[in-house]
Amino acid sequence: MARVAVVTGGTRGIGRAICEGLAKAGYKVAANYGGNDAVAEAFSRETGIRSYCFDVGNFAAVEDGIRRITADLGPVEILVNNAGITRDGTLQRMNFEQWNAVIQTNLSSCFNMCRAVIDGMRERNFGRIVNIGSINGQAGQYGQVNYAAAKSGIHGFTKALAQEGAGKGITVNAIAPGYIDTEMVRAVPPNVLEKIVARIPVGRLGHAEEIARGVLFLVADDAGFVTGSTLSINGGQHMY
Repeated sequence: MARVAVVTGGTRGIGRAICEGLAKAGYKVAANYGGNDAVAEAFSRETGIRSYCFDVGNFAAVEDGIRRITADLGPVEILVNNAGITRDGTLQRMNFEQWNAVIQTNLSSCFNMCRAVIDGMRERNFGRIVNIGSINGQAGQYGQVNYAAAKSGIHGFTKALAQEGAGKGITVNAIAPGYIDTEMVRAVPPNVLEKIVARIPVGRLGHAEEIARGVLFLVADDAGFVTGSTLSINGGQHMY
């Protein structure tokens, strides 16, 4: 029987590429989204993948969302925490709402989602969790103290949960993308984007499909010896 995979922020950008890659590989996929019904409807129509609207930053909403997905598709065995937002600004200009929104959506969502599925994974002695971090969580970025803190937190969360799940057949890994050719990056002013690309050794932005291939590797049944790792997919921009 095909394994059930849930991808948060799954109807656009990197999340969409991950959903499509998983579906093509034979997984039963559920795409979470935060509220853009028009985009979600188009996504489901074009891909045949079910989409589910709930706020990943809200613990109760996540519990309800996972119940709906489980009723429709079966128990969740693969979780990809991809949902993320930006509210950029230097610290002296950042208000609490901008800080909190990013922390809740990007970091607290990982706790909410993992907590909702971890008991079932432990009972079945199998689980694959992939958390999407960021190069900016590794290296920092001017004007992104909220985003960098959340993404850096994801990397620590991943390592700790990996230790908890290892004995139960649950692997927990992270992917840290660099600058990927998504709608969000394309919105960057051309002169700024040119400077970003100039710092990438391979000389281009990444593609969402390249992140999806990393996810497919990490969620495979035979990837059980890979856990607590962070896979950097950034064109050589940051190495450590």
